[in-house]
Amino acid sequence: MGGFHGTIRIRAVHREVPRRRYRRRHGARGGPQMRPAARLEGVGLSIIRRMNVGAPVGAVSLGLGEPSWPLPEAAVRALGRTDGACAYGPNEGLQDLRDAVAGLYGVSKASVMIGAGSQGVLFSLFQAWSEPGRAVLVPDPGFVAYPTLARLAGAVPVTYPLGTGGRLDAAALIAALKEHPEAAMAIVNHPGNPCGGGADPGDLARVADACRDAGVILVSDEVYGELYLGARPTRLVDVSDYGVSVSSVSKAWGAPGLRVGWAVGDPGILEPARLIHNYMTTAAARPCQEAALALIADSATVLPAARLALRKRWDALASALASGLGMTASIPAGAFYFWLSLPPAFADDPLPFCLRLRDEAEVIVVPGLAFGRLGNDYVRLSFAGEPGTIAEGVRRLAPFWR
Repeated sequence: MGGFHGTIRIRAVHREVPRRRYRRRHGARGGPQMRPAARLEGVGLSIIRRMNVGAPVGAVSLGLGEPSWPLPEAAVRALGRTDGACAYGPNEGLQDLRDAVAGLYGVSKASVMIGAGSQGVLFSLFQAWSEPGRAVLVPDPGFVAYPTLARLAGAVPVTYPLGTGGRLDAAALIAALKEHPEAAMAIVNHPGNPCGGGADPGDLARVADACRDAGVILVSDEVYGELYLGARPTRLVDVSDYGVSVSSVSKAWGAPGLRVGWAVGDPGILEPARLIHNYMTTAAARPCQEAALALIADSATVLPAARLALRKRWDALASALASGLGMTASIPAGAFYFWLSLPPAFADDPLPFCLRLRDEAEVIVVPGLAFGRLGNDYVRLSFAGEPGTIAEGVRRLAPFWR
């Protein structure tokens, strides 16, 4: 694909906003009681983070999705340079970095937005394109942030189920589009968190066409797209010129702390998100953008090394599951997660079981319910850690599956 076609027209809508009467409340000492915005109701620390709070010293974590391989040397060298590195950069991102990302996708840099991590990019897109009274279609099970990002924009998250192995189910998403004509956005994630499932090229193209026809902004979260053990996952840009692809240097490039991500798509979709991001954080940190540029420039070395590291960790997990649980594990389409069925006795109440694993076996896993209602019978294991850590974690949890 050479670029993105079509025009997105943006129209400002002015509404009369009724004044609300607030009654000042008083705390125990007579001072005013502060109350946060109503949109924060129900928003709290994710279950993933909560599982780590209070964990015993020495607990083995199979919980966080953070690469354990060393930061590539290209980034280390870039971070060591100081010439102009702390000056402001362009709001849309450094021009050289935008060019480099554009080269990854075969588009022009006008179709690239740089942001403070993929999460910063997603937040900006949600704020720009969803609003009160509108729906955002999100996968179930799916990344924990999607429903919260929708609620923070005042929108309503509406789930659609994934298919076998956590793969994109185009029919389910298209059915949700028809059932919810008020939808503003639809999110797909492939390879996916938490299941590692992929997307068939034909299904991805069908979803893009359906979203275009419905006037719904399609966002394809492809942050794990370069972390795979088999065939290279299909990207949205490979099958359609509609929608937005989101990714970052956090996973395959092994640099989550840089907080540099991007969106690639129709400039008309990106411009409102860029405006939001500008007021949120001005721009991603310039030294981090310089390091991200060095990583992408060295992709021919960095990405094969990351996939080799992923293979070693997958082999450690598969071997541990075979010896400890007698299980033959299927290779995921990508990412570093394994979706493990709970023992039947605990499937109806997974959180206490996972807390028991944490406190008694001293191994941290994430209950599947963190990712949606359809994850209730599962736990997510991360194999992003060191191979020895992965093997030890499975050894500790194995007795609870017998």
